[in-house]
Amino acid sequence: MAVSSKPLSVRRKNLLSAKASQSPYSHPVWQIAILAIAPTIGLGIGRFAYALVLPDMRDSLGWSYSMAGFMNTINAAGYLAGALGASAIIKRFGMFNIIRISAAACVLSLVGSALTVDVVVFSAARLLLGIAAAFAFVAGGALAANVAQAQPQHQSFYLSLFYSGPAVGILISGFVAPFLLEWHGPGTWWIVWAVLAGISISMALVLPLARVADPPVPMSAAKSDVRIAPVLIYLFGYFLFGAGYISYMTFMVAYVRHAGGGASTQSIFWTCIGVGALAQPWVWSGLMAKIRGGGTALLIGLTAVGAALPLFGKSPILFDASALIFGNAFFAVVSSTTAFVRFNYPREAWPNTIAMMTVAFGV
Repeated sequence: MAVSSKPLSVRRKNLLSAKASQSPYSHPVWQIAILAIAPTIGLGIGRFAYALVLPDMRDSLGWSYSMAGFMNTINAAGYLAGALGASAIIKRFGMFNIIRISAAACVLSLVGSALTVDVVVFSAARLLLGIAAAFAFVAGGALAANVAQAQPQHQSFYLSLFYSGPAVGILISGFVAPFLLEWHGPGTWWIVWAVLAGISISMALVLPLARVADPPVPMSAAKSDVRIAPVLIYLFGYFLFGAGYISYMTFMVAYVRHAGGGASTQSIFWTCIGVGALAQPWVWSGLMAKIRGGGTALLIGLTAVGAALPLFGKSPILFDASALIFGNAFFAVVSSTTAFVRFNYPREAWPNTIAMMTVAFGV
């Protein structure tokens, strides 16, 4: 009987790789869906659902609009800190491990949000959420780009699927939050956070069941130099986009509510953002595959159009049109930045470059 000349450790590694390739989670769509879980929790639910709960929190806790805005500022500060530290943390623990840890941290912050009325504790939860969401976004984006790179005919589509993850979180929160608040009455914002935390726990439980292999790190990766000067204008545009989008995503539900919109109107408006975002892979992946810049400038312009529509009236139809356009273009902008990175930087520079983009956005 022939005996393999390969060392036992190599044969064992090959056997594990073969088993992994036979896993039901080995298909690229499953891999992308798994990678999107942590951003779905950290961004789609944790960050964006705040807008749905904010009006009741303001009324119940006596917050000013400045205090309400501060809670998003502290979340953005955590996001910025996470983006700045993501590359070093990823090198230390690995991409997929960071995604799993980040998902757990996001769930913990949601649980904390439901259990406290203390401003300091709630701020700490928002800070933790921001840090964890940034880790998940940078690590997930780099891994998703690697998965997409192995599918030459569908690269942009698979990459866009990853950025549709937060859209799922928006849809979930849009279906849940307005009706819970209407059914349970004023002062029940904590119930919304508790239910969203429970949903997030069920999603996070999928992560231990699967493994998306980290790509091999070239020897030159540690020395990879990402120059800022050639893309400074691009980064500045992405920075302005980040400053504009957060106002819309934080206060538009309050705007709809003050215009007389009840729970159904608020829910439809918010789910329109999610539906628009879910549609973006089919609408924009072809453009991103053809344009080396990913079409970022065009998509930011469309986001601005969507954000401007409510200035011309307060009808539900106008609100919903605004939400669809905004949601579709907004998430496509984020996808386009990773397409830009994939087209213009070597693979070993992707984590650092995506982190650089995320820093500009977080500021």
